Amino acid sequence: MGVRFRKSVKLAPGLRMNFSGSGVSWTVGPRGASLGLGKNGIHLNTGIPGSGFYSRQRIHNAGSISRSSGKAITSVPITVHIDESGIISFLDTNGNPAPESWVTAAQKQQGDAIRGLIQTECDKINAQIEALGQLHHDTPNPLLRPRYQRMSFDNPEPVQPVFIKPGFFAALFKRDRERIERENADKQCSYEKVLQEWECAKHEFEIREANRKQLIEHGIYSDTIAMATFLEDTLQDIVWPKETDVSFDIFDEGKHVFLDVDLPEIEDMPTKTATAPLRGYRLNIKDISPAKIRALYMQHVHGVGFRIIGATFAALPIAEEVTLSGYSQRVDAATAQIHDEYLYSVRVRRADWKMIQFNNLPALDVVEALARFELRRDMSKAAVFKPIEPIIP
Repeated sequence: MGVRFRKSVKLAPGLRMNFSGSGVSWTVGPRGASLGLGKNGIHLNTGIPGSGFYSRQRIHNAGSISRSSGKAITSVPITVHIDESGIISFLDTNGNPAPESWVTAAQKQQGDAIRGLIQTECDKINAQIEALGQLHHDTPNPLLRPRYQRMSFDNPEPVQPVFIKPGFFAALFKRDRERIERENADKQCSYEKVLQEWECAKHEFEIREANRKQLIEHGIYSDTIAMATFLEDTLQDIVWPKETDVSFDIFDEGKHVFLDVDLPEIEDMPTKTATAPLRGYRLNIKDISPAKIRALYMQHVHGVGFRIIGATFAALPIAEEVTLSGYSQRVDAATAQIHDEYLYSVRVRRADWKMIQFNNLPALDVVEALARFELRRDMSKAAVFKPIEPIIP
């Protein structure tokens, strides 16, 4: 049987957006999309909710705003806010509705910028839906083996300090000479300390690079622990739309890999879609039908499995067979307890996996693609899953 290795990996999402009571929000943007218009110009306000981090990005300078016929818009900034229903509100610094004259001036002077903000929010809401359904598009070709590419050490070497040269009068007076000597000595001491830290950092970098080179060129072909390390790094590098947990076993000296995937719940799927009209200041928000949500969930959970299988074959060139089982947390109607239920389980051999056209994955039906292999799945045409018994080692 050989050495068996088990590893669990928590894969954090790269981008997640949701609707809250205070408006549109996302993990890399503001709570409520906002555009500030004031005497210093027009700014896009962004921040990470709950983190305390905040930034302002200038979009237009003050010149375009200062042409306003009223002073209010040039002296008191207003914020454009989009709520969860897509309604646009113009607010003053206290969060109260801005006077109609300010709103009229803002729409007249910065209408394109405001509509651009609305379109940006629309695109971000819809981008999540696309990302969930297209996760498998970036699955790597198993014929391309991992290659080591040296990373650069971007920390520049410290520069030798410029020392103070004693002038004519400093040469005559001992106190001045001693002061200059102390300052130069302090500069040299600081330089040597920084240089030593830089040399240590560069030495550690070289060690990490040597280890990474050894891992990619040799370790993943012979060392089970190295295989697990590289597979974990590979899975972590994927941009996951939703949090996904993976546990895996590597055994038979790397020839067989078993993966257990904790899939997102159907309740995690987005329930809203958006459109931005060409005219007016409104973001049209519509509910996604339950049937389309189930279809999106079906597409996503199969895409997760497809992407992980592909990443495993690409990361571990000697793996001959990959078995993946995806489960979800469900409520038992009889006990109201939450427990794991497997939705599907699939065993894939590398020889069969290589038959897929990886240069044309957008044309692939990922749900049907997994059915080409040894698959256990009890799913209705309406994308309703019933629990199954997974394939076991």
